[in-house]
Amino acid sequence: MAEPSGSPEQGGSAQDRSGQGGPTQGRSLQGEDAKLVTLARATRARTGAAQGAAVRDTDGRTYAAATVALPSLRLSALQVAVAMAISSGAPGLEAAVVLSPGAEADPEGAAAVAELAPSAPVYLVDERGRLA
Repeated sequence: MAEPSGSPEQGGSAQDRSGQGGPTQGRSLQGEDAKLVTLARATRARTGAAQGAAVRDTDGRTYAAATVALPSLRLSALQVAVAMAISSGAPGLEAAVVLSPGAEADPEGAAAVAELAPSAPVYLVDERGRLA
């Protein structure tokens, strides 16, 4: 999409609401957003989880998380990262990254981001850190 919309099905600048690839598809993020990819990748690798995610709040603090898959509790990595930010008193979010093998969308996690920050992009990236 040309501009991130914060919608629950967004893929940051990589996808529009219909799921069609945008002009940044296959490219890597830069700057502060690239740091989120690094955090998500490291968390996923450390835990062996299906997904890693990271968010940056409006104060510049970052939160990284992995998928929780217990019989009694199932949360996506992005849902955990958003919960960590909220429970730490984050006033809002600037950006989020979801990293998974196929750069699968996380509609529930994106919806949590949109509730807190409707304009914050949610970037979907593959294991190489490339936008979906």
